[in-house]
Amino acid sequence: MRKHFWRIEYSIILVVVFAVILMLIPTRFIAPKEASYISSWNDTYHKMEYVFSAMTAHADADVAKGFRSAKTDDEREKLMIALVKPYLRLDDVNILKSRYKQSYMNGDKVEAQHEYSFDNLYLTKENKIVGIKDVKDDDIYHPAFIMMFDVNGLKGPNRWGKDVFGLNIFVDGKISPLGAGLPIEALKTDCSEVGTGVFCSYYYRIGGDFKE
Repeated sequence: MRKHFWRIEYSIILVVVFAVILMLIPTRFIAPKEASYISSWNDTYHKMEYVFSAMTAHADADVAKGFRSAKTDDEREKLMIALVKPYLRLDDVNILKSRYKQSYMNGDKVEAQHEYSFDNLYLTKENKIVGIKDVKDDDIYHPAFIMMFDVNGLKGPNRWGKDVFGLNIFVDGKISPLGAGLPIEALKTDCSEVGTGVFCSYYYRIGGDFKE
């Protein structure tokens, strides 16, 4: 009888240990992956600071004239794509929207009418996805374009604040991460499972950590 009870107790211990292992495995594997996404975003942002600094230094009157004469958002976006293409090594082929779907950190889908939805997406030689959207503000205090990066391309999760980040582009060539200037509490809330994750772009830049 004692042997029978010992087997039951041993089985229960094994079940408990196995359950604990299952709870720990996701944390051990996901955390390094998310850290690699953040590292890739920081590297991307540093590169874009250089890109726009170089573009501003070499911009000529024809470039400025081209943006002023552009009559539609699409024309302005194409001009910006043409400017950044040599620096980012973009493919000529536009990625079909049907092949790529995004979501926010809280799980909601990014719909076509949303501010952070991008019609034109491009793949870089480094397999990152890049999107540029004209928001047409012509003063130095508001962004003229929004730029999006999926740091691991078509691979999942394709989620803002996980592998998708973005920045603002101003008419004077300066850039800032999405969320720059917001209060820290607003950044923390957005960069969580209840938020969109869009402002993680800035929150991670200032050393913030993802909170479940």
